[in-house]
Amino acid sequence: MGRGGRKPGEPIYLRRHLLALILAVILPLVIVQLYKIYVGPLTFDVQLGLGLVLSVILGLALHLTYRSSAKNQP
Repeated sequence: MGRGGRKPGEPIYLRRHLLALILAVILPLVIVQLYKIYVGPLTFDVQLGLGLVLSVILGLALHLTYRSSAKNQP
């Protein structure tokens, strides 16, 4: 293996990358639940659509934010 236990070519993931990934996955669920609690019920289709849209937006933001620091190690 080598330095840090990574295989050659394996991306370097930092703690902040994993924390941001967890937020990108959990945040859409939390937003939908908070909306249901404070505003009103949503149909399943709206929940699914909103969750998918938020996940895509947060995933793209995550990619654009951390792509330069998660490069492959030679």
